[in-house]
Amino acid sequence: MDISNQHNLLAPLLPASAMKFGVRIGLPAADPLRDVLGADWHREHWFATAAERDAALREMARRHPFSRIGDTPSIRLEAIQR
Repeated sequence: MDISNQHNLLAPLLPASAMKFGVRIGLPAADPLRDVLGADWHREHWFATAAERDAALREMARRHPFSRIGDTPSIRLEAIQR
């Protein structure tokens, strides 16, 4: 599935071969959105350093400030490395 606003993602400044540290975003097994996106859907974001990756991972994992009380995101975040 494509992203509706691809321009909102930051373009990497380094070539893909220089990006060694990543975050894989996926859906839990019981998530009903898997019926729409597919059981194997995931997205990866790559970073040049482990510190950048860890900072992005913390940011992705935090509660969004505009979420309703009681809403929790249903995503799986995983630190990866190539």
